[in-house]
Amino acid sequence: MSFKEIQTPFTKTMGIKYPIIAAPMFLVSNEDMVVAVSEYGGLGTVPSLNYRPPENFKKAIENIKSRTKKPIGVNLIVNKSNTRYPTDLKASLDLGVDCFITSLGNPKHTITEAHKNGAKVFCDVTNLEHALKVQDLGADAVIAVCSGAGGHAGPLSPFSLLPWLSEKLDIPVIAAGGIADGSTLAASLALGAQAVSVGTRFIACNEAGVTEDYKKAVVDSSPEDIVMTEKVSGTPAAVINTEFVQKQGLKLNWLVKTLKNNPYTKKYVVPLIHLAGMKSLEKSATKLSWKNVWSAGQSVGLVKQQLSCDEIMTKMISEYYQCVKGLPREN
Repeated sequence: MSFKEIQTPFTKTMGIKYPIIAAPMFLVSNEDMVVAVSEYGGLGTVPSLNYRPPENFKKAIENIKSRTKKPIGVNLIVNKSNTRYPTDLKASLDLGVDCFITSLGNPKHTITEAHKNGAKVFCDVTNLEHALKVQDLGADAVIAVCSGAGGHAGPLSPFSLLPWLSEKLDIPVIAAGGIADGSTLAASLALGAQAVSVGTRFIACNEAGVTEDYKKAVVDSSPEDIVMTEKVSGTPAAVINTEFVQKQGLKLNWLVKTLKNNPYTKKYVVPLIHLAGMKSLEKSATKLSWKNVWSAGQSVGLVKQQLSCDEIMTKMISEYYQCVKGLPREN
């Protein structure tokens, strides 16, 4: 099924038909998802850290580039704890990746190197202060991570954050958090966003290489089943409230918290918390286990069934036009 393009300044800049980014999700996003979304007319993205060792990441981008000529993106963790950053950035630039999404650190080096290659850089932000900083560094857009997002959600409602950033910034704002259907796409654009970053809806896609139990949990969960836990990274992250999460508790124990906040022990303890959390997420996402820690956002309530990426895109765009057509109008 073909639809009229949904054009914004962002889609024109990126050369895509629809302002929908398939968010780069740790352990979930893969080659098939990137190709499917980009070929449809959105923007497929993948975290470099989904592939280990680094050679596998390079091979994955080569495969993606051989399957689609449409724009694609890569997510890079840009803080010092990511020792793979220089290697993954170079491989991405060498292979002609069109855009980067930066998280957890200063994006200055990424912006400088990407712009030399003609690539764009979009930076995750949760507040105006950080958004203004990355704009000054030369970011091409910000991804406004609002409350309700999966992973490390922001504290502010999209009804506040999106119009606020859109008013204060000179670069595009991309909405993230709570977007999984056509009405939330339409609402985001109405609030000033030029595109949306969709994560949770794509967890329950046929192409995702996670367990069927994980996909089913996304389909079966309600917004009230999403809780914020410190156990994954030391910072509150949104996960489905499984029996294991309930048993484990949502807070760090007092000793770990004390060591994490101590300036002398913080640099040793924080990486250990991250490592343990990543291993827990990986085991839950890719293997049958009773120790399930499944990352997801509050938009699980909008996910009714498992679909292919093409079907998800078709459904969102069809719903968008139905929503816009159904809005009250002056007589």
